[in-house]
Amino acid sequence: MPSANSTSNPLDLVQRPRRLRRMAALRRMVQETQLTVNDLIYPVFVMEGEDKKEEIVSMPDCYRYTLDLLVKEVADAYNLGINAIALFPLVADEKKDNQGTEGYNPEGLVQRSIRTIKKEVPEIVVITDVALDPFSSYGHDGIVEDGVILNDETVAVLVKMSVSQAEAGADMVAPSDMMDGRIGAIRAGLDDAGYTDVGIIAYSAKYASAYYGPFRDALESAPKFGDKKTYQMDPGNTDEAMKEVELDIEEGADIVMVKPALAYMDIIRRVKEYSDVPVAAYNVSGEYAMIKAAAQKGWIDEKKIVLETLTSMKRAGADLILTYFAKQVALMLK
Repeated sequence: MPSANSTSNPLDLVQRPRRLRRMAALRRMVQETQLTVNDLIYPVFVMEGEDKKEEIVSMPDCYRYTLDLLVKEVADAYNLGINAIALFPLVADEKKDNQGTEGYNPEGLVQRSIRTIKKEVPEIVVITDVALDPFSSYGHDGIVEDGVILNDETVAVLVKMSVSQAEAGADMVAPSDMMDGRIGAIRAGLDDAGYTDVGIIAYSAKYASAYYGPFRDALESAPKFGDKKTYQMDPGNTDEAMKEVELDIEEGADIVMVKPALAYMDIIRRVKEYSDVPVAAYNVSGEYAMIKAAAQKGWIDEKKIVLETLTSMKRAGADLILTYFAKQVALMLK
């Protein structure tokens, strides 16, 4: 009978995958998907005023900043290696109307923010949101007439908004409205105005999702009636997502996006397999809030969950990830 110290082995295995898991250095060497700071885009919220920041109740550790403090936040992000921000404004109710005219005001909050950020942190990529909902008295992404969201009339406003943001210094515009034909119209409008170098990140597969709730709290932009299902996509659809992506690429999108990310990994994978442009995924506010809430309860290890979650998005095919965890992740990766 073999002794307890016998080297004999009943398993005749040529392949032993655990050999490559034995040491941390080996695991790092063969890691297939690596999350880096270059993958991150940091969404930030700006509001009017001076020397104020307000925590968003449903998004712990996430703040609205007045422009003077936002510039410092952006500089901190850039110094951590984050290459891009996505800018979202909190607009006063008195400046909202059905046509979203404040969205293309050359002295509006967005335009002033772009100019200031590009002056103080010139190398960071400034991405601006293109949609009516922050500027709409109805909280919808388009012009409303008799309870209907008008498509073509809205697109005309989106073009004005995009050109105004480009004039202020935006590096990329990101139409998040899901109106038909807006990518082609915006590309033509930017080119006609001489902004051929300004890129377009298209929210191509944007779903009518319940994961957006905290974001709407942040911007006080929830729709005043109905929902957004006539323009955002049904969560049950995948082929429709591919149609939207195909159209946006044909119309001139430089990057296409899937939003939300966590519940739509299959969409990210399909888009990545199809697309010949980079694919972005938006790790949205509801996804952020769920992790924060569970971490505050002590139910999960926040840092490990965040890294695993974002790595899984990249593994699914995302080249870029918009995430409110960007600064935290940048610090962890350092």
